[in-house]
Order: sequence, then structure tokens, then C-alpha cells
Amino acid sequence: MALLIHFLACLFGTGSWMAINGVWVELPLLVNRLPEGWYLPSYLIILIQLANVGPLFVALMHKWKPRLLGEASVICVLVSMGTVACFLLAFLWDRTTVVAGSQRSAAFFALTFVLSLVDCTSSVTFLPFMMRLHPQYVPTFFVGEGLSGLIPALFALAQGSGISRCLNVTIPQNNTVANATLGNVTVADVDFHTKTQYFPANFSSLVFFLILSAMMFSCLVAFVSLNRLPKAWDLSTQNLCASDVTLTSVQKIPAGRRGPAELGDVTNRPADGPMASSAKGVDSADLEKVTHSRAEFAFVYSLVAWVNALTNGILPSVQSYSCLPYGNVAYHLAATLSSVANPLACTVATFLPSRSLPTLGTLALTGTAFGAYIMAMAAMSPCPLLQRSEWGDAVVVASWVLFTGTLSYVKVMTGVILRSHSHSALVWYGAVEQLGSLLGAVVMFPLVSVYSLFRSADFCSFQCPA
Repeated sequence: MALLIHFLACLFGTGSWMAINGVWVELPLLVNRLPEGWYLPSYLIILIQLANVGPLFVALMHKWKPRLLGEASVICVLVSMGTVACFLLAFLWDRTTVVAGSQRSAAFFALTFVLSLVDCTSSVTFLPFMMRLHPQYVPTFFVGEGLSGLIPALFALAQGSGISRCLNVTIPQNNTVANATLGNVTVADVDFHTKTQYFPANFSSLVFFLILSAMMFSCLVAFVSLNRLPKAWDLSTQNLCASDVTLTSVQKIPAGRRGPAELGDVTNRPADGPMASSAKGVDSADLEKVTHSRAEFAFVYSLVAWVNALTNGILPSVQSYSCLPYGNVAYHLAATLSSVANPLACTVATFLPSRSLPTLGTLALTGTAFGAYIMAMAAMSPCPLLQRSEWGDAVVVASWVLFTGTLSYVKVMTGVILRSHSHSALVWYGAVEQLGSLLGAVVMFPLVSVYSLFRSADFCSFQCPA
């Protein structure tokens, strides 16, 4: 039954950020229909950050009233809200309302805020729920979380969201209309230039949001199934990914080191529900825990904050500036392949796990280096290095893939490390994850939207100086 639990854990993980990721990849179509136009992404950033009141509320309730909120009930309500909001968004996304004399997408913003609230709060509820299962299912959950970005991206590609081409056009001067042969108009009377032409979508936004609603409903079914697993099944520890490779050894608690129960807020709390006894009956090696000092805990949580600031706040804000100067093909490859890199990194973490803090720190520095190159190309937009060169396209796409892959591995392993300590440690993992994302977005929003430090230009018509 281990295979079934792995499947359910993965499906449960897909609901973590499925809705908001779906809205983001649909933006190339939405901005052409909604009155806010290309200001729409800026408004969405504000909505998503406002939705962080959800995880803040849950974290504070866990701190002061840990027994008041039922974890399973909160998750059930959240996923149900996400399912209904996606369904309503399919029919109401293009409805506008007059606000202060201007047409505004009130229905779209209201429903998107609900989806943001669901996804942000999932960071402090979904992963702590996984505490009830055997530790081997935690990487599988992260695979599902990675798929929450990949699946909407694949549907967007099938839809043809934002696909375009460069088209040569001629504009007669002096308001003279020219036919296909330019008639009596001479070449001197005609202006030649290139413009971007977007292809029509293969299916509508209504169908896209209905697909998102169906995926959120499947997440709800997976959660209910996990929450009601018979005790004989939730104890399954069958090794589905046997490997003789051991990167680091698990050490017993050395004398003089602090255990998780002695680290203030990071305390052990018993899990409630039918799977609370999942730790019983497993191999002794599974119960053996590594303990860390306060400094090591601080390092782990610092990694969590930094990695999520980069992957959820800082670099996504400049993805278009870093990729579009190389063309629409480079942009779509970077967006899609980086989405593939996330679940792939989670799969690698399942087969080749490493809890070594120096190793994770090195990987975080490596991912940061790729992120620095991406940021440099965005800062140089619309004329980055190796523009209109196949090498430039390849390097920027590879940078996005390696940036996402290395930092996704770090996120998974920090979650696994904290999973081995306590339920409370995972709750604070989610809180720090959202804090890092919030700080990254707060830093980048004024730089991009207020001070306009990053410049955009149409790839087809803009010519960089030699």
C-alpha cells in the first residue's frame, strides 16, 4: 500500500500552489481582456502578499492556542474554498465593475485573493499534516508541490498562452492606402517595420479555470483519503526507491547537544488523528533523529527564508526582463523547463538525500550564483549579453533550470531535516517560507513597478545599439 500512499501524498501536494500558478501562467491571455492591462501582475503581487494574513493567523494560533484550530478541518476548508473559487473564476473572470468612475475587474481580484489565501495558508498546514505520515512520504509531497507549477504550465502551453511571432508590416505614408503590390505607391512612400503578432488560444480561459477546479478537487479527495487511511495502511514503510547510496550518516544524539524539545519554540507536540501512531512499528533507523544546536537551527531557517525569497519573490519578478530580450521561445522554454526542474529535484532528493548542512549551504550558494546571472541579464534588459545568439538563449534557459533545480533540492531537504524533529518545526518552516517570499516580493515590487529600474521592449521591433 506504500505506492498508493505515495500517489495520494503527491496528489495532495499538487494543491499547494496549483491555483495561483494557474492564474500566473494565464496572464498573457487575461491582460488582453481585462481593463487593468499590463498593470495586472503588479496588482496580483499586492493581493498575494495581503493573503499572507492567512499563514500569519495560523502560526499565531499554533503558538498561543495550539488546540483551538483542527489541522484537518482547516485543510479541508482551504481546499474546498480553492475548488469553488476556481470554478467561479471560470465564469466571472472577465466581469467588470465601475469603481471610482473606472472599469475594474472586481470579481477577478476578489476570487484571486481567495486563491492566494488558500495557497499561502497551505504553507503552514499541508506540510505539518505530513508529519502524521512516515518520513519517506515527505519528498513525495514536495514532488507534488513542484507539479503544482508544472501542470498549469503544461496546460498553458497546450492552450498556446502568449505564443507569438514577428511579422513584417508596411505602413504607407501620407495616409495613402496600398494594395498587395503597393499600386502606385513607391518604396520611398512606405515605412517598413516589424511587430509582434499573438496566436489565438487553442481553448478558452473558461476551460482552463475549470481544469484548475478539477485539479483542486482531486487534491481534496487525496487529502480526505490520507486523513482516513486505516491504521494498518499508514504504517506502511515499504521501500519503493531502494538505494545503496548514502550521502550522510544519521548520528545519535551526542552528549551535551540539545534535542528539539529544548529549543524553545521548536518543540515536540503529539499529532492528532488516525495516523498519529505512524511512528510506531517502523524500523529503529527511521526513529533515530539527528539533533542540531541553536546555531544550526538558525542556519536551516535562514536557508529556508533565503531560498524562498529568491524562488518566490525576487527572481519571478524579473523573469520576463531576463528572458524576453532573447525572444518568446527562450521565455517559454525557461518558464516550462524550470517548472520541470522543480519536481525533478524533488525526485532526486528521494533517491539521493543529503542532510549535510555544508552540502546544502554549497547548493544554496550555487543556486544563488545562477540567480545572480539571471538578475544581471534582467538589469541589462532590453540589451543583455549574447542577445540574438543561440548561446545567449541556451545560457539564460539553463540558468533558470539550474537555479530552480538546486534551490528546490535545498527546500526539500530542509523540510526533511525539520520533519525529523517535530510537528512545530514544520509549522515554523511554513511560516518562515512565507516570510521569505514576502520579503522578496516587498523588495522587488518598488524596484520594478515604482522606480522602473528594469526596462522592457518589444523583441521584434527594438534594436539594440551596436
